[in-house]
Amino acid sequence: MAMVMTMVSMPGERFMHTIKASEFKAKCLALMDEAARTGKAVLVTKHGKPVAGLRPHRPRPKSALGVWKDRLIVKGDIISPLDVEWDALK
Repeated sequence: MAMVMTMVSMPGERFMHTIKASEFKAKCLALMDEAARTGKAVLVTKHGKPVAGLRPHRPRPKSALGVWKDRLIVKGDIISPLDVEWDALK
């Protein structure tokens, strides 16, 4: 059985190649290793139509939200209005 490879260009994706679902099933673990090594995705097709994509895992960068959780201590009342008039209110 010959493997069919087609270079695919889609916006925002770098597909390494296209592979039939039957071949993907037989070569899944090797394709996972290759995707992890090269950083390129594999497009899986059934009857010539795209049905799935195998993409390497890329951890999300930590969000700035919650970065100070359990590190910041609030002392005093930060909710109530101040007794001081601000310049911005003049």
